[in-house]
Amino acid sequence: LYSQSWFGIGVILFSLTTLFQLITLPVEFNASGRAVAVLSESYLPEDEVKGVKAVLSAAALTYVAAALQALLQLLRLIILSGNNRRRD
Repeated sequence: LYSQSWFGIGVILFSLTTLFQLITLPVEFNASGRAVAVLSESYLPEDEVKGVKAVLSAAALTYVAAALQALLQLLRLIILSGNNRRRD
């Protein structure tokens, strides 16, 4: 059921999703920073701001982990694509 052309199309589509993840990283960090600013200015007591920063930073780091995983998976697919060409 393997087809080199379908595999190549899959790698291209996966690279587009990886690119999208990389583009959204700065957006996520900016959103987390703005949320901390808004919450610390109006809604939260001063002693809870540190916890909010920690939680929102951890949430933003999940996007970093997902982007890193996608990059490594893309690298794996590219390596597999090169191996399959040598076998044919």
